Amino acid sequence: MKKSKSDLRSARWFAPDDLRSFGHRSRMMQLGYDEEDFGGRPIIGILSTWSELNTCHAHFPERVQDVKRGVLQAGGFAVELPALSLDESFLKPTSMLYRNMLAMEVEEMIRAHPIDGVVLMGGCDKTTPGLILGAVSAGVPLIFLPAGPMLRGNHAGQALGSGSDAWKYWDERRAGNLSDENWKGLQAGIARSAGTCMTMGTASTMTAIAEAMGLTMPGASSIPAVDSGHQRMSSACGRRIVDMVWEELTPDKIITEAACRNAATVAMALGCSTNAVIHLIAIARRAGASLNLDHLDALGRETPVLANIRPVGEKYLMEDFYYAGGLPALMNQLAEKLDNSCLTVSGKPLGDNFVGAQVHKPDVIRSLANPVYSQGSLAVLRGNLCPDGAVIKPAACDPKFHQHEGPALVFDSYPEMKAAVEDENLQVTPDTVLVLRNAGPLGGPGMPEWGMLPIPRALIKQGCRDMLRISDARMSGTSYGACVLHVAPESFVGGPLALLRTGDIVRLDLAARKLNMLVSEEELLHRQDQWEPPSHRFERGYGYMFSRHVTQAEKGCDFDFLETGFGRNVGEPDIF
Repeated sequence: MKKSKSDLRSARWFAPDDLRSFGHRSRMMQLGYDEEDFGGRPIIGILSTWSELNTCHAHFPERVQDVKRGVLQAGGFAVELPALSLDESFLKPTSMLYRNMLAMEVEEMIRAHPIDGVVLMGGCDKTTPGLILGAVSAGVPLIFLPAGPMLRGNHAGQALGSGSDAWKYWDERRAGNLSDENWKGLQAGIARSAGTCMTMGTASTMTAIAEAMGLTMPGASSIPAVDSGHQRMSSACGRRIVDMVWEELTPDKIITEAACRNAATVAMALGCSTNAVIHLIAIARRAGASLNLDHLDALGRETPVLANIRPVGEKYLMEDFYYAGGLPALMNQLAEKLDNSCLTVSGKPLGDNFVGAQVHKPDVIRSLANPVYSQGSLAVLRGNLCPDGAVIKPAACDPKFHQHEGPALVFDSYPEMKAAVEDENLQVTPDTVLVLRNAGPLGGPGMPEWGMLPIPRALIKQGCRDMLRISDARMSGTSYGACVLHVAPESFVGGPLALLRTGDIVRLDLAARKLNMLVSEEELLHRQDQWEPPSHRFERGYGYMFSRHVTQAEKGCDFDFLETGFGRNVGEPDIF
């Protein structure tokens, strides 16, 4: 049954014939609007994470106008509400420290204003989960509008991929194989337009997850940021969100357990970023759905990688993926592994959104019979180093490290590690296991993307390009290599990683999903007795709140008091 005008949430602000509503209406008129412009119409909040320091979202001011056009066409009234812009490149120590701040801002901003539905404009890594987390808790109808990937990079006639080629050529520069001129050319050519990283990094992973979960218009996550199709998609978001308000299509009807598993399955088939684990679990827990590391590992074992996109794939980038058919084509290949009945923001089941979608370039989007990698992108490890779990990306590392044993070389801080790996006299071999600790949610703080530890310069010059590396940090989705990440519990809170010492033998057995240090229980108990907890990083402000309420990696690094199970949801605000 269609909602009536009097049932609109915004009507509480504008409809009653009283002094307070008089004030609200007069202030709208102060902005230049007549009552006919907003009265009895769904008021749509456009939450834009634009800023002049967010390169991924440089095109958002224009896209806001495209969304407004669509809202107006459908009979709604649109208002732009700026939200915290989490730029991955410039925000330090890491944007992950502020994901929950964005989520809190979004939830409270929606609840406190006369908003009937929202279009969430994000894309740069943590903006997607931050926006979705907040809007899910607020509970009004939502559509996510992905920023879209930038154009492929180019230098000297060679295609370049965001992040992935930065790491690759930095190693070549450290080895003395790259001139200053070429380095500057790469710097100028690797990012050529507005939009997110065009590899299958965290940005493209999370926008695809949003689409597979049912939160975007069909095909939205694959469209390049500067393609004219992106403008048309933005207007379509504006039109559709107005209808969703009338239909009362709220996120609790879309983000179900089955929808979360669909999103995880698609992520695995994409060769996704390891960061997907943390954000997916956080979103599921906010929505009251069951999704944990064991579920993700099981899906990874049975879902092959179909997207031949770097860094898991060999040469293709997101622009190629779009031309090959984009996410609808990949989901059509994957249809037998999805719950196609899940409802989406289009008002249709997921399967209807990709039915008939064709693959135009079969080497870019593979079939189940011809995958890029036989299992999914990620695997979950457990053992006496990570009793609560750790994550590795097997398809993006040298297979020889799938079974490995070697001595640990342990660093307690990033500066210590960085100084050591640049020392050409460092005592290290390709079998050494590099370990960085105190880089988790509390230790980092914020779990920075330090997990792709640099190969020591001495080994780089010998031609070594991969080693087993372990940390309680994250790594960029554009990264690659034999990197074990998200070790939980983190060392900062006394997890077993805090007890590891240089020279201890570490054993990884990927097939068995095991990661252990070969140290006796008696010795570990002795080390535990000697361990002293470090002091908190923050004594005031947001960081103080963060350090006392953030959960560990296996629970999604949300704030404990924001999770659905913590307490009853806040009701509508009083208006007096």
